[in-house]
Amino acid sequence: MEQLVKLVPLSGNLVIYLLIDLSIAIFLLFAIRSLSGYFNKISVREELGERDNFAFGISLAGGMLALTIVLSAVVGRHVGMGFDVAAMSMLLFGALGIFLVKIGRIAHDKFVLNRLDKELMIREKNVSVALVDASSAIASAIITKSIIDWAQGTDVYAFIAVFSGSIVVLCVLLLVTRINEYSFAENNQNSSFQRTLCNGQIALAIQHGGNLIGIAIAVSTASKLLIYNSTAYISNITGWLIIGLALAITLMIITSLTKRLVLMGVNWRSEVTLQHNIGIASIEAILSIGIALLFSNVI
Repeated sequence: MEQLVKLVPLSGNLVIYLLIDLSIAIFLLFAIRSLSGYFNKISVREELGERDNFAFGISLAGGMLALTIVLSAVVGRHVGMGFDVAAMSMLLFGALGIFLVKIGRIAHDKFVLNRLDKELMIREKNVSVALVDASSAIASAIITKSIIDWAQGTDVYAFIAVFSGSIVVLCVLLLVTRINEYSFAENNQNSSFQRTLCNGQIALAIQHGGNLIGIAIAVSTASKLLIYNSTAYISNITGWLIIGLALAITLMIITSLTKRLVLMGVNWRSEVTLQHNIGIASIEAILSIGIALLFSNVI
């Protein structure tokens, strides 16, 4: 049997550390489910089980995935340091993850999608707005995870770096959304991007959601280019802003050229905005994410 399967030697306590991390992660997922109903002053059970509110489910799923992405930067990080240290670190970063996901969503609502009432739209079962909301949460989590990986240790300096990273997240999401809004208005007789989302344009939401996640993946590669200095608060945040925005713009240019090549002969702008072509929107979203993955691995 040993000749057929060769395993890497593992620590005997690894299973215990894994159980601790997974138990806390599951508890935190339940917590974010409960808190989503508390903050929105609605019953999660009624929205999902009685009203069949798909939009609420999509939004909640996005928040849960965002939390697990953040937690993935912490799981196994403290193996061998003691069970109490591992549990405490998981709880601290888990609470921080929930806090950042919530604050990120509030900031996204106030500054990015500032022309619509997201909570009202989701209560009214608007799937388009829910898709953008979930995508923005996932995009925020991708960048936050890369900052946690980049910041060394779990001391107060690491927490400061992670908190300051929320500014980077907001700036990136704001930039991408405003560019998409400008492009949408230019090609649709000054129509409002956000108003179109409120009208239930799912294809546009898929297209934009893919752009957000793709840009987040590209921005996360800034961790490979920047040197972490625990006490250099200003250079840390300015470095992430400058490099992150440069990577975001670079990816948008590459993705735009790729779309023109792959979708040659197809008027993909009108197909999405006028024909509500979900198929074309899905291809655009996947191209954005796929090119971002290739882009991030090259660096």
